[in-house]
Amino acid sequence: QVQLVESGGGLVQDGGSLRLSCAASGRTFSSYTMAWFRQAPGKEREFVAAISRSGGWTYYADSVKGRFTISRDSATVYLQMNSLKPEDTAAYYCAAKDSELQITRVALYRYWGQGTQVTVSS
Repeated sequence: QVQLVESGGGLVQDGGSLRLSCAASGRTFSSYTMAWFRQAPGKEREFVAAISRSGGWTYYADSVKGRFTISRDSATVYLQMNSLKPEDTAAYYCAAKDSELQITRVALYRYWGQGTQVTVSS
């Protein structure tokens, strides 16, 4: 089992940057594929980025490719967000799953953090 706590959200201007962190507790953190999702008001939760157990591969939604970078260390997963746009405004959630398959599917992630709000002003 793993507990996830996000931080780093806030208000930023169009074109700005933020770095989100997701602190994980539990001895088996390294055995989970980790991902970031986001959910804007009135919209479904959507995949943003994922990273493998070892950190050897990453995968991004087309909407954030080239602007966002996911990374991890022994106890934390990060999301560096550059060139932010107003359409990036959402609550951002980190999540963990056991396998490295079907990484974009919300329903397959077992553990979730409480979310952190990111607001990009135009």
